[in-house]
Amino acid sequence: MPTKTSIVKKSIFTSIFVFVFFVLQAQMGWEAGGWLGSSFYFGDLNTEFNLKPALAGGLIGRYNFNERVCLKFSANYGFVSAHDEDSKNTFQQTRNLHFRSQIFDGTAQLEFNFLPYIHGSKDKFYTPYLFAGLSVFHFQPQAEYQGEWVDLRPLGTEGQFRGDEYSTLQGAMAYGIGFKIDLSYEWSLNFELSSRRLFTDYLDDVSTVYPDFDDLEALHGQIAVDLSDPSIPNAEGIKLGEPGRQRGSSNANDIYVMFGAGLVYYFGDVRCPPYSR
Repeated sequence: MPTKTSIVKKSIFTSIFVFVFFVLQAQMGWEAGGWLGSSFYFGDLNTEFNLKPALAGGLIGRYNFNERVCLKFSANYGFVSAHDEDSKNTFQQTRNLHFRSQIFDGTAQLEFNFLPYIHGSKDKFYTPYLFAGLSVFHFQPQAEYQGEWVDLRPLGTEGQFRGDEYSTLQGAMAYGIGFKIDLSYEWSLNFELSSRRLFTDYLDDVSTVYPDFDDLEALHGQIAVDLSDPSIPNAEGIKLGEPGRQRGSSNANDIYVMFGAGLVYYFGDVRCPPYSR
């Protein structure tokens, strides 16, 4: 004869199993597609949040656990750039730094739908959603020098020694908002605003202070000195850069943002749990 304790345990197990079964079976399946949009940079060379969009895009793969929770993977490309001459700040205009960089980004994010979302439903075919996750990205800041674009990292523009340069493979927190809506049972549109809070402040190659220029020239040559301090001389011919003087701010890391629209195809089925008497 089963004991009272075993009956209770069996009932709890059965209840959990039924709950999980119903929740997970409601809307399971994979989606895949692509997106196009724009990328934006905010950091030491864009402190006034000027919007300078550039082409961005990527591929999407999403798994629906149920009608509320999804896990999405994406491979993304973006391009960012900024120039001190676009700033209204006198210091930045005089500092006269600039950069550009391509970004190759891989992201995994957990999504939560505000509304129940079921492909093919007449009532639950759209929802806004929130998401958070992690990104790994590669970048390579460059500046123009005598008509050619030059990689800045190897030049140690803030006095980094060889071997101590920042890594161009970095991580970031990914978070944002989106909206998805069905076009048909299989196809849906996704609109997403996604921000990356970087674990580095060197997306733009600017973070701390001007180096000792004699040491910099000895290590990397005159090109490193010129790109470390391309500031506009004053009336006496004195440039802005002095060893130890603030070049950027390391108080907050850089950010890039991606905004776009995606077309996604759903491979799963709306599954109904079997009914038995």
